[in-house]
Formats: sequence, structure tokens, C-alpha cells
Amino acid sequence: MEAEVNEPCSRSRPIDTDRRGFISSMRNGAIGLVAVGGIGAYVVHLYRSTSHEHDLSRVGNGIAAVVQIHDPQCQLWLALQKETRHALASLDGDKPGYVIADIRTDKGLSFANKHSAKHVKLLLFDKAGKLRQVINGQRGSDELRQAFARLVAR
Repeated sequence: MEAEVNEPCSRSRPIDTDRRGFISSMRNGAIGLVAVGGIGAYVVHLYRSTSHEHDLSRVGNGIAAVVQIHDPQCQLWLALQKETRHALASLDGDKPGYVIADIRTDKGLSFANKHSAKHVKLLLFDKAGKLRQVINGQRGSDELRQAFARLVAR
């Protein structure tokens, strides 16, 4: 008789647990898909942004350009990149394009050598691709913003 009393309880529990487990799995799966989708979208955005920033053919294409001669493993160059991005973001109106010549790539090194730019430098090009100014070394975002505004105003 005890078996009859326990039997219905034991049957209902796995069904109940299975339903809860299924619902929980579905919820966790949905959360996982959203997270993976979000990470995937971020990775795609990051890849596109990085590819765009490293496209040296953008120099002389009708938009003024700031080209940073860059080594991603050097802290001085990373600090200049941070200040440059901050200065560009704070500009009102038209903004020059931002391009990175990574000296650890063949194209970036070739570009740097072509312009005799060996160390922490920003090369400012007008819309036609003519080199207008070379900024050597680390600079603050206020000084860079003024230089970028003058470049765009030409």
C-alpha cells in the first residue's frame, strides 16, 4: 500500500522537474543566444571598425585624414591614439578621417617609410592627400583638436 501512495508522487515529480528543467533550459538557452549574438555583433563591428581604420587608401579620397604611425605594442603610441580619438570625438562639424599605419604590417611600415615617419607621429593630410602637418610625439587632446580643426578648415 505504501508503494501505491509513493508511486503517484514519484511519477509526478519527474514530470514536474522535467517541465521546470525544460523551461529553465529554454530560458538559459535564450539568454545564451542573446549573449552570443551580442558578442558576435560586437566582434563584427570591431572588425569592420579596425579594417576601416587601417585602410590607408582613404588618404587623399576627398576627406582630410589624420594618419597615426602606430605600433600597437608601444605604450606611448597607445597613449597618443587615446588622445587622438578623444580630440576627434570632441570636434564639432566636419571631422577628418582617422587612419592607422601599423608598422607591424607591411602596408603600414611601407607608408611610414614613404613619409619618413619612424616614431610616435601623426601625419595630417588635406582632402587631396597632400601632407600638411606632422605632429611629433605625445600631445594632449586640446592641442590635437585645434590642429584637426585647422586641417578640416583648409
